[in-house]
Amino acid sequence: MHMRRKIFALLFTVSLTGLSLLTSCWLTPSTYTYVDYEPVYMPVEELRSSVEALPSRSLVNPGKIWVYNQYLLINERGEGIHVIDNSNPSSPQFVSFLAIPGNGDMSVRENILYADSYIDLVALDISDPVAAREVGRVENIFPQTLENTGIAFDPDRGVIVDWKEVTVEVEGGDDSRPIADGRPFQRGGGVITANDASAAAPGTSGELSVGGSMARFTIVNGILYVVDSDDLQLFTLTEPSRPAAWAKVNVGWGIETIFAYGNKLFIGSQRGMFIYDNSNPLNPTQLAEFLHVRSCDPVVADDKYAYVTLRTGTACARGSNQLDIIDIGDIRNPQLLKSYAMQNPHGLAIVGNTLYICDGEAGLKVFDAENRSDIKLETQDASLETYDIIPVGSLAIVIGPDGLHQYDCSDPSNIQKLSVIAPR
Repeated sequence: MHMRRKIFALLFTVSLTGLSLLTSCWLTPSTYTYVDYEPVYMPVEELRSSVEALPSRSLVNPGKIWVYNQYLLINERGEGIHVIDNSNPSSPQFVSFLAIPGNGDMSVRENILYADSYIDLVALDISDPVAAREVGRVENIFPQTLENTGIAFDPDRGVIVDWKEVTVEVEGGDDSRPIADGRPFQRGGGVITANDASAAAPGTSGELSVGGSMARFTIVNGILYVVDSDDLQLFTLTEPSRPAAWAKVNVGWGIETIFAYGNKLFIGSQRGMFIYDNSNPLNPTQLAEFLHVRSCDPVVADDKYAYVTLRTGTACARGSNQLDIIDIGDIRNPQLLKSYAMQNPHGLAIVGNTLYICDGEAGLKVFDAENRSDIKLETQDASLETYDIIPVGSLAIVIGPDGLHQYDCSDPSNIQKLSVIAPR
């Protein structure tokens, strides 16, 4: 009996030792390595002390455009605005570069430039573009970047200005890998992104201030209107150098552009066009909507029709590539007149019976639109990729990844290229 106990004790000890060795094998941690993204922050103090006029520099990553008197303003995505003297469209001259961190859009009235700077709206006096200076700011008015594609602001650390790749090592098997938080959809130009033109009402007699159809900013009757992905924000410009937040109107989701015509505001979104009555500029009210399948959607208008381009893209993958002409004779009941197939249309403009379409890689298309039910292609320049257009008289100013191109469109069937500013 005593011997049996010894044998049992020995077997039990051997069993425990084996189990301990086996368990230690199972629990030995393995190292798993993967690439993740971490946000790069700019402290708020640095953001708000970085706006300044600098010597001119080359165009690299062009974005939105604005025409102000003899000047062209070209957004350098996420970094600021190029000021170009366009007194001679055949030979535009760089004047200065306005450094505005996180900038994507702009508008101008009475020599005051209004621009987004990540979470803030800034006002700059550009009466002398070489010595432009900040004169006003509305802080924390944009809770996210205007494109609203992710968290842009941390009160303790500042604004997210970029993302960096980092190598992460964790202990454990494949199942232990955490899901990355806040990973960017796209990184470029310092901005976190996922995914006749819009004319501002003259602030003074003889002032020319015109934006493109892709604009998120416009000015009407001394009110600055800005759209982010969900809301229309109003700023009073009673004191032009001190814009003041007035109201925020929820429009919906996927809002992309705003176009002012007469006493109406036409707002383009990923799901349709919204029409607002702006008879009372401080209190725009919705009149109608025209919905479509999900698609990116800038819009311009004239007295009788609205013109909407729909395109597929990063945020609009389920959409269409087409031009819709919409009858707005009954403003409360817009009706589709006709759709036209396009390649990948972006910005557009209507001047009289001439319709300009920036059709992405298919270039610039010019149509005779006298009969809106049967528009005719007059000419096409397929040598460039186009994004937006501003017509001024017989001049057409076109922006895209290939840079800024200017055309003499006196004869729409035979447009003549005057100049090119290519990115470097």
